[in-house]
Amino acid sequence: MKPLSLLLKASPLIDELSLFDVVGTPGVTADLSHISSVAKVSGYLKENDGLKKALTGADVVVIPAGVPRKPGMTRDDLFNINAGIVRDLITGVAETSPKAFILIISNPVNSTVPIAAEVLKQAGVFDPKRLFGVTTLDVVRAETFVQEITGEKDPSKTVIPVIGGHSGETIVPLFSQAKPAVNIPADKLGPLVHREKINVHSYDTFTESVMKAVKGQKGIVEPSYVYLPGISGGEAIAKETGVDFFSVPIEFGSSGAEKAHNVLTSVSPEEKELLEAAKTGLKGSIDKGVAFVAKSPEQK
Repeated sequence: MKPLSLLLKASPLIDELSLFDVVGTPGVTADLSHISSVAKVSGYLKENDGLKKALTGADVVVIPAGVPRKPGMTRDDLFNINAGIVRDLITGVAETSPKAFILIISNPVNSTVPIAAEVLKQAGVFDPKRLFGVTTLDVVRAETFVQEITGEKDPSKTVIPVIGGHSGETIVPLFSQAKPAVNIPADKLGPLVHREKINVHSYDTFTESVMKAVKGQKGIVEPSYVYLPGISGGEAIAKETGVDFFSVPIEFGSSGAEKAHNVLTSVSPEEKELLEAAKTGLKGSIDKGVAFVAKSPEQK
């Protein structure tokens, strides 16, 4: 929480930064309050309706909660811990700030975003345009790894779409659609794709992009894992992939996700193979998230 909170506190786009965690929030809040920036910072713990107080009046809710994946920990282990945390936080959002833009970082994103959607549906406040799985990290990684081959001094000048999901085989970097085009030798491509798939600034960047669009800035496009049927252009991608949740370049606007850009029409044969594996992995993760909420007694 600390690094992301630090970056958000320094952002001129934020008027008020409200922190919530089960431990440590008062100390972090005290540290951040010494930073000279526009944002007023406050922090809450679980006691005394802390979550409700933290969420009241929120325009954007960023959820990095849960535990990171540790050595030896399987995705199932991670799911069992983080699924309940995300469910409970989203329940709080649904009750306190249902119109907020929700940015989910908590892994496994492939499942936690469907969990959030199901909880919001049960509460009758689900707006697909306002729910985002943050996958910007995958793009930053791809651009950085390509830099090592191309020699480009500034990796951010190379734009590489990364689609699918946010773990293992579901991450599909489209090096064939890099702008400007990059020439990656065949013997480097396989290792590069593998490396991209296994390897805080990107979270801050995504959050600022959403806020800039909400404030009226046009032409902002970021990759995000979203509920496709509820977004313009998403229905066709959902039909083509066979899954409702999928990460593609999303054009932001004042209402959130305004348009899903279909980049599937010009993938290479190698990327098509990766996409097939991604679809299989995503279906399982999405179903797991939906099933988790369906059997949760807290939601009944």
